Amino acid sequence: MTTLPQALTAPLAITLGDPCGIGPEIVLKSLQCDPSWMNLVVCVGDLGVLERTAAALRWQKGFRAVNSVRAALDLRREQPHVLPVVQVGDCLPNMPLGQVDARAGAAAQRWVEWAANAALRGEVAGLVTAPLHKAALAAAGCPYPGHTELLQANAAAFLELDPSQLPVRMMLANNELRTVLTSIHVSLRQAIDAITVDSVLETLRITHAHGLRCHPGERWRIAVAGLNPHAGEGGLFGQEETLAIAPAIEVALSEGMDVHGPISPDTVFMRARSVGARPGEFDVVVAMYHDQGLIPVKYLGVADGVNVTLGLPFIRTSPDHGTAFDIAGKYQADPSSFLTALKSAFALAVSSKPAPRPAVQHE
Repeated sequence: MTTLPQALTAPLAITLGDPCGIGPEIVLKSLQCDPSWMNLVVCVGDLGVLERTAAALRWQKGFRAVNSVRAALDLRREQPHVLPVVQVGDCLPNMPLGQVDARAGAAAQRWVEWAANAALRGEVAGLVTAPLHKAALAAAGCPYPGHTELLQANAAAFLELDPSQLPVRMMLANNELRTVLTSIHVSLRQAIDAITVDSVLETLRITHAHGLRCHPGERWRIAVAGLNPHAGEGGLFGQEETLAIAPAIEVALSEGMDVHGPISPDTVFMRARSVGARPGEFDVVVAMYHDQGLIPVKYLGVADGVNVTLGLPFIRTSPDHGTAFDIAGKYQADPSSFLTALKSAFALAVSSKPAPRPAVQHE
């Protein structure tokens, strides 16, 4: 069992994700793999959901419902082998696993928002979120397609900002490769239209700031993927590199960032990949759209991947897979990615600078 340093000033908050998916399963399996984590986390969700999952997994530890992080800390001191569960909302019925359910989407949204507000108040050191199901969120009336946009909107509302004043980006990372996405959950047509000087430059600034936060005093070597084949081949295959990406890189260089590109998207990930003792040429690749950046990371292995939201005023990580409705209830899910996300959040919480909080601007 790993010995974890008691370096956190506040616990990490774990949210259960969609209760009809594998979220509760991978949460408990991760804690079974290393019970030491139970002293460093508080679970945000539903006691009944966890108890049903625990029965199937033959979970040997106990649960206790609490109503605040403070109560969770008190419980942890008294009973360190009992997992505190912040019960948010009424207890859920035993909903069928592996199916889209609006009640599940609504509950998952409540849990994420509660944990995010706790982080914004400084009560928890960060969030580790199990997967949401986008169709269940939509069925519940949630206007956001996933965690990234939901957390951005929630944090902006808490800080009394417009969401545009709190730009965020998704970073997928494993031991070999990091990628940051310029656009996230939009159609490919919308993603192409979203490639502007401002959007690329904003992505570079957010990526650079995160690198400094993780490694103070060290600049990440940032590679920028082109949008078109061969990065446009001088305009033969598209103008986005010339009109948007290259000008953004010029501004980033003038601001002191270590940026390279635009580089042909069919080679940039290979050049950035670290393999064994051979480091990659770059520390991170800024990709132009969702699948361009996520396919290479996931191809290298989902089990070791973690999703980190950049730009939020708190730490948030998650596994790089979804709710896996096809195996929900079969208890075959691999918790490796969630455990990696937990370790990543812990490392960020104990070693990085606090995220800057945007100034609240009142009209």
